[in-house]
Amino acid sequence: MDRGHRLILLVCLGAGWTTLLDQAILTVNLPAMRASLGASDATLQWVMAGYSLTFGLALVPAGRLGDMFGRRAFFAAGIALFAAGGIAAACADRAWLVAAARLVQGAGAGTVNPQIIGLFQDLFRGKARARALGAYAAIGGLSASIGPPLGGLILQLAGPDPGWRLVLLANLPFALVTIPLALRVLPPGRPSARRTDLDLPGLLLLGVATLGAILPLVGTPGGWRWAVLAALAVAGLVAWERRYTARGRTALLLPALIRSRGYVLGTLVAMCYFGATLALNLVLSLYLQEDLGLPPLAAAAMSLPSALGFAAASALGASMVARYGRPGVTVALVAAVAGVGVDAAAVALLPGRSGSDTALIVALAAGQLVTGVAGGLVNAPNQALTLEHAPPGANGLSAAILQLSQRLAAAVGIAAATALFLGGAADGRTALLHGVLLCLGLVLLALVFAIADRDRPGRDRDRDRPSDETSPHEALEVARP
Repeated sequence: MDRGHRLILLVCLGAGWTTLLDQAILTVNLPAMRASLGASDATLQWVMAGYSLTFGLALVPAGRLGDMFGRRAFFAAGIALFAAGGIAAACADRAWLVAAARLVQGAGAGTVNPQIIGLFQDLFRGKARARALGAYAAIGGLSASIGPPLGGLILQLAGPDPGWRLVLLANLPFALVTIPLALRVLPPGRPSARRTDLDLPGLLLLGVATLGAILPLVGTPGGWRWAVLAALAVAGLVAWERRYTARGRTALLLPALIRSRGYVLGTLVAMCYFGATLALNLVLSLYLQEDLGLPPLAAAAMSLPSALGFAAASALGASMVARYGRPGVTVALVAAVAGVGVDAAAVALLPGRSGSDTALIVALAAGQLVTGVAGGLVNAPNQALTLEHAPPGANGLSAAILQLSQRLAAAVGIAAATALFLGGAADGRTALLHGVLLCLGLVLLALVFAIADRDRPGRDRDRDRPSDETSPHEALEVARP
């Protein structure tokens, strides 16, 4: 890369760090926020799940608008919207205002992230693109690892209030630096003469279906009526997408993607696993603080074994994809099932008592270590193998749909797990067991989908790849942290 491309990469990585750190850092923040604002269980669920919801829904239209009108303006606007939402959340004196501001933050994050991938696709080729994509993946893993300890440290030093407010502002310095750099360094882009469809009706129906799944989980009156609404929205989405495609338009659910067995199964693996890991980290943090009474920093330390395991295993991801393909991901998912299973067994079988439980904490840390190692061998390799099934000319859209699916799955998974933990049982240990069992079920489902996708090793599928395209395992090869 020349100096200009390195500056562009630096700005993109700064934006990725700013937005991807956000959800990880808040996993230790909820008890302090509840105590300070008197937040209800439903509001706490929206604080976490709402961010993923609007993040996901903004991805596709923002990416397509960037294609049409240039990426720099949407890049800067997304970071600005994200920062404004963070400031509003930190200054809020009502819990529902925090939840509303988180929706704004999610929309900002969903606006900027497709511009990052789009810039990599537009400006980099070959090894340079591989390095850019690999660095972006490494930043995502690093932010997930550092987030909880950083949030715990802030709370430990500042106290519950203003500690939780400072946690919400932790990303602000990065945003304030990134915005002027983006306006100075990124190319302005030219409006495209090629027509790009936004498919807003399809996106609206997808949002209604997701809301219909989330609302019963956060205690909204209506119960089964919301489930019926979600089913009707799904049926309407399928019918609309068929009609939209028949008219020669580019649908949100591109038919070529839906027909690709490898892409669909890989996306289902990503959805189940992504939702399970985020939900598991959240319920463990809540239990350690609210039931065992650990301080935030000590509770955040529970994520360190997972982070270290993830970092160590990520270095093996490239060679695993190249040598084993999908079967390698399947074996890693077996290990993930074992890791979450250790957590479930520890919660169910180890004796509990008030105050602290050293045996339980050690067992949970061991399970987290195994889960972290498995995550390093699942996340990026599964993404690479899944996107390899994208049809020609649909690389950007296929990546956006994959991210959208993960974010919506995270919103539903977080809402479901926290609903089980916060209101599903009389005592904390039973509530934790319910949450962990849900996560175990999701990981098992991911394993089922991976087994169903009987694929050849990754390198066998790269023979016909055009020379200007970066193969998935080539991108992983340069992404080693």
